[in-house]
Amino acid sequence: MCIRDRPFINVKKIHSDAYQQESSSAGDRYPEVNETIKNNIEVGALIVNYFGHGGEDGLAKEYIYTKNLANNLKNKNRYSCIVTITCQFTKFDNPQRITAGELTYWNKEGGAISLVTTTRSIALSLGVEFNKRLAENLFGYGVNVPETPAEALRIAKNDISNNLRRVVFYIGDPAMHLAFPKKNVRLTTINDVPVNQSQEVLQALSKVKMGGQVVDENGNVLTNYNGVLSAKVFDKRVERQTLNNDNQGFVFNFTTLGEGIFNGQASVTNGNFEFEFVVPRDIQIPVGTGRVNFYAEKENVLDDQAGVDLSVQIGGLNENAPEDNRGPDIKLFMNDESFVSGGITNDSPILIAKLEDTNGINTASGIGHDMIAILDGDESNPIVVNDYYQAEVDDFTKGTTNYQLRDLEKGLHTLTFKAWDVYNNSATAEIQFIVAGDDELKITKVLNYPNPFVNYTEFWFNHNRPFEPLEVQVQVFTVTGKVVWTKNQIINTDGFLSRDIVWDGRDDFGDKIGKGVYVYKITVKSTLTNKQTEKFEKLVIL
Repeated sequence: MCIRDRPFINVKKIHSDAYQQESSSAGDRYPEVNETIKNNIEVGALIVNYFGHGGEDGLAKEYIYTKNLANNLKNKNRYSCIVTITCQFTKFDNPQRITAGELTYWNKEGGAISLVTTTRSIALSLGVEFNKRLAENLFGYGVNVPETPAEALRIAKNDISNNLRRVVFYIGDPAMHLAFPKKNVRLTTINDVPVNQSQEVLQALSKVKMGGQVVDENGNVLTNYNGVLSAKVFDKRVERQTLNNDNQGFVFNFTTLGEGIFNGQASVTNGNFEFEFVVPRDIQIPVGTGRVNFYAEKENVLDDQAGVDLSVQIGGLNENAPEDNRGPDIKLFMNDESFVSGGITNDSPILIAKLEDTNGINTASGIGHDMIAILDGDESNPIVVNDYYQAEVDDFTKGTTNYQLRDLEKGLHTLTFKAWDVYNNSATAEIQFIVAGDDELKITKVLNYPNPFVNYTEFWFNHNRPFEPLEVQVQVFTVTGKVVWTKNQIINTDGFLSRDIVWDGRDDFGDKIGKGVYVYKITVKSTLTNKQTEKFEKLVIL
């Protein structure tokens, strides 16, 4: 697919035969391809286009996309338009035979915002022609605003005379445009030198400052544009080839998007922005052309802009780089930053890794230098999370990785996280968490703070029912068992920590109670399942 007229679109090619094939009792499989497809959808691929063999249960005879994968995608608010001009993937007229395409669209936690797909078999030659015709309008070659997917399909069908065109359907809102941003964001300076005059080469371990502008269709700076810019810098395109796994005697050479060497954010003020970063040691040393992608969001307005620069030269090594022998600092949490190691989670928690390093974090995917998470000591199956890291606004030295785990077994789990800075110094951190399961209500880390206290204290606890109203009762007793204070409250949390109930040390009649040791009980009840649990702890009044 040619996208020369849409250069701000980053194309990632996933050729199954370029990955290692594995044998199983059910036949040949490509588990790394399944994982790569899932990860690219979940990080926010705008369009996913598959072409090849397919059926009601999934894609390819090696099942690189399955019903189970469709059911378990977690890309809420980052939905893709999924194009599958293949056989029967979304056959929807048999309620006894649910298809992978249907599950992809029905998924409440992710999946597709729309499908261009098939309900019956389609010939190879027609599939090739359909993809070509569709792309011309889906990506809007030569025009400012691409057609809606539904309109792109209508035009493609009208351009094709084959009667089997009827088996290709659009599923979704036909009036909906895809989230293509407007033009234009442009790079204007590298290290304070105008790009049209710069001879700068972005060398490994060199510090780079890039500046740019958000402009209108006539190239004028939008001086009223204030917001946040996301910037991604990519190394040179990667030359790859397939592996001839099926011994067909055919090897296919192809190029794909280079590794990401920086993913950060910058403030846009009056249409202008700039950001800094240090180029990772793991770039490809030969000098060549990389790419810089921009995406800007205007403050408090649904107005976004995009741009690309394809002139940046990347390669070589800065021999005068300052010394750095210290790895990054890593702090780990599960679901939210109030989490304490050993706490409880649901069975699909979000790993949050906060990273900091003087020279920045390496996401260039050098050999052995991936940012990885290892669950329960399974080093043979590391989770690579390079694409899930983003630096903070206006600070390349700090950033966050968010990655959702899924379908974990109940019980205690240990996660080890390893990251590298751009100098290839590494660091590791570890966190433990207890999966309670979605059908259970559990509370842990029950405490009151401050304790001891004089005038007030807050009652804290972790729980595994976020986004769900909980009935909470706190009762304070004397050591002989007499109830002195009771508080009943409905809490609504958007995380896994509650600290909503406060006590001033007075009894139920408003009188100050005496100094000493007391016992309190926290009872928590789910308003949805009626499950209930309780814990006892001690407190001291001074």
